[in-house]
Amino acid sequence: MKVLHVVGARPNFMKAAPVYRALGGRGHEQTLVHTGQHYDALMSDVFFKGLEIPDPDESLNVGSGSHAQQTAAIMSRFEPVVLARKPDIVLVYGDVNSTVAAALVCSKIGIRVGHVESGLRSFDRSMPEEINRLITDQLADFLFTPSADGNENLAREGIAKEKVFLVGNVMIDTLIRFLPKADEIFPKLKAELSLDSFGLVTLHRPSNVDDESTFLPMLHVLDSLSEKLPLIFPVHPRTRQKWSARLEQCNSSLRVIAPLGYFEFLALQKNARVVITDSGGIQEETTYLGTPCLTLRENTERPITVTLGTNVLIGHDWELLESKFHEALSGGRKQTGRPPLWDGKASERIAEILTRLAP
Repeated sequence: MKVLHVVGARPNFMKAAPVYRALGGRGHEQTLVHTGQHYDALMSDVFFKGLEIPDPDESLNVGSGSHAQQTAAIMSRFEPVVLARKPDIVLVYGDVNSTVAAALVCSKIGIRVGHVESGLRSFDRSMPEEINRLITDQLADFLFTPSADGNENLAREGIAKEKVFLVGNVMIDTLIRFLPKADEIFPKLKAELSLDSFGLVTLHRPSNVDDESTFLPMLHVLDSLSEKLPLIFPVHPRTRQKWSARLEQCNSSLRVIAPLGYFEFLALQKNARVVITDSGGIQEETTYLGTPCLTLRENTERPITVTLGTNVLIGHDWELLESKFHEALSGGRKQTGRPPLWDGKASERIAEILTRLAP
């Protein structure tokens, strides 16, 4: 079987890596296409090496642009590649523009699509990612869900149940594989950052980091909270450039640093007393690690991290953020568990299903 994987952004790499490895172990011929939707050496090149997957066979070098421009560019550059490579199935990951663009191209030329991380829903159509999820799932031939709520969402949307497979979370496959590496480097990282007890902050959504009426009050609260517990805040270069003057005014306990590699960030997540984020993947990882997670969003497409995991939705309620932050520091953690099938074997289940059903 000839399998073509499409990745375009940092979270895709972590999802594709274990699937690529599992399919390779079964002898399938594979092609890796990197659209370049998010391109940065720290965000891309080092990830391929660190996650033990080969360099891309094809790089589309799409770069940034509006959602329409980016999606159109990916489609026009991807179509010749997929026509030349003639895969039996194309695997797309998550909810980025590369995912929906590749699914659209393949559906129009009759190539089967498998969607890894299918069925997630925030029920908020103001989020571009939600539109990408909805469209991709309608087009896909194989829908691999990370949790049972994904199956329920797809059934409600009329997706035939024979297309849907509950396999677990491939992000957790990667986490489990590389957690020993994160543990190994943490002592050195702790010394370099002069860490003792600390919290971790990560923010990237435009609704949080681009809007002055949201970002500045948020930064004020984070600055205040850091007086109780030092906070490590890896900031994307674009965010740092936009708010450099404001960030420089924060007290020294709010440690603004450059983006981190996967292993370093995983080490900090595991050892932090609390994580403040707006990332979907980090909601999942903190749930597995048992680290309290405060999510600065009004909704989540990963509700199992709230009902079963360590995640609390904060939105932009700064009083609630302060309350839950202090609760985490006082040891008042939620009673949590790990979702079913988040066991490091999701990618093996995907490879088994594809080997059996999509030769």
